[in-house]
Amino acid sequence: MSATMIKEFRLPDLGEGLTESEILSWKVGVGDTVSLNQVIAEVETAKAVVELPSPFAGVIKELHEQPGTVVEVGKPIVSFEVADDAGPAPSAAGAPAASGQDAGQDAGKGAGDAAGQAAGESSAGTPRREPNLVGYGAVVESTGRPVRRPRTFPAAGPVDAFAAETRPAATMRGEAAPADTTPAATMRGTGKTPAVEHIAPASDQPAGERPRSTPPVRKLAKDLGVDLARITGTGPQGLITREDVRHFMDGQSAEAGSPGEAAADQGGGKAGQGERETRTAIKGVRKFTAAAMVQSAFTAPHATEFLTVDVTPSMELLARLREGREFAGVKLTPLTLAAKAVLIALRRNPSLNSRWDGENQEIVTFHYVNLGIAAATPRGLTVPNIKGADSLSLVQLAQALSALADTARAGKTPPSDLTGGTISITNIGVFGIDAGTPILNPGEAAILALGAVRRMPWEYQGDVALRQVMTLSLSFDHRLVDGEQGSRFLADVGAILADPGRVLTMV
Repeated sequence: MSATMIKEFRLPDLGEGLTESEILSWKVGVGDTVSLNQVIAEVETAKAVVELPSPFAGVIKELHEQPGTVVEVGKPIVSFEVADDAGPAPSAAGAPAASGQDAGQDAGKGAGDAAGQAAGESSAGTPRREPNLVGYGAVVESTGRPVRRPRTFPAAGPVDAFAAETRPAATMRGEAAPADTTPAATMRGTGKTPAVEHIAPASDQPAGERPRSTPPVRKLAKDLGVDLARITGTGPQGLITREDVRHFMDGQSAEAGSPGEAAADQGGGKAGQGERETRTAIKGVRKFTAAAMVQSAFTAPHATEFLTVDVTPSMELLARLREGREFAGVKLTPLTLAAKAVLIALRRNPSLNSRWDGENQEIVTFHYVNLGIAAATPRGLTVPNIKGADSLSLVQLAQALSALADTARAGKTPPSDLTGGTISITNIGVFGIDAGTPILNPGEAAILALGAVRRMPWEYQGDVALRQVMTLSLSFDHRLVDGEQGSRFLADVGAILADPGRVLTMV
């Protein structure tokens, strides 16, 4: 009988640079036999729902997390019992490899971690390549990482534990947590974290050095009103973890009595008395959207312009196109024509298809258009984008818009479609709204809101007639787009919708 060994699968970062995901459901149970790349779980990141394939072929030994749990990248979520084809390999201490320890695992490596778990060691001690999680990178053949140098600040004045919160969110999400340098015998051999006193005197913190933690931990501490300088980290090289912050809060609560009971008395939330308020955890898409909107609103100087146009000719054109053979079975809406108008107007006004690169002090102008479409989904607002929309015909654009909407509503938008947008459209008209001041999608120069199409009295050929009218609302980043450029773009979009034949003079 061939020997078996236990391998843990740690949550990868799914290629998005995100720090955590929520386990929505398990597709397997303990004792189930799974094949390589079989879907074993469905997880929700801050952007989308993703199916997680198995990195091993074997038997499910243990599910470490329950559905509904938010798990940090790098933490074990499932253990497999797999065949040890190479036979048990002795460790440095002489223990058999089948003990369930995996020397290739490192809690801070995200996607590379998932691949590293699939890399065992041969009897000669050299890394051996095995099947790894598809799409999550090559097998990591070295567990070494450069040591991160402490960041120091002037000793005078209090330490600002939240200084990093002012950096762009894209930078913060891209940071990786430092590697776990705790000896395997301490962390993995016992499966327990060494007991540590969490409340440290001020003198334990090196003078002028900011407490070491990751952006999500700093955000958690900020939300809870916790000073990180008062906490001793239990992570690698003194890194402060979420558990450290929560343990600190538990200690404070114990000293203060039972604030939970007091809150229940004040809020009238006792059983049988009826709830006066509902508290919903901020997570998933809602959490990501909130962070993105705050970043955009307080980073890019917004300017908004409005234009009301008679779109009767466009609505008549839609009616004719729907009868055409080439559009049979294709869903055509005012959004379809508006999207095409935006793509044409961008050729004459490229500044609205650009990005502000503050780090390199450059303005990046895109020569392609990844058109974002704001979509209201059961999990919150998402803005998937159509890659290379400027190269699509009207039929192809209509088909892409329909597919994008269907996928978003089903919560199946792939992460790749939620990044890389260059300009966006939000169709607030479907809710009966005429105009608004849309907030820019982070990293984009402009967003256009389409109002409802309404029949109303309008001046037409020297008389007043009932016409179909729409209001366009354009928000743009005033660092990238001057008022003249924004006005010309909006005027071009309006001119096309008011007279589709005008396109012939623009291309």
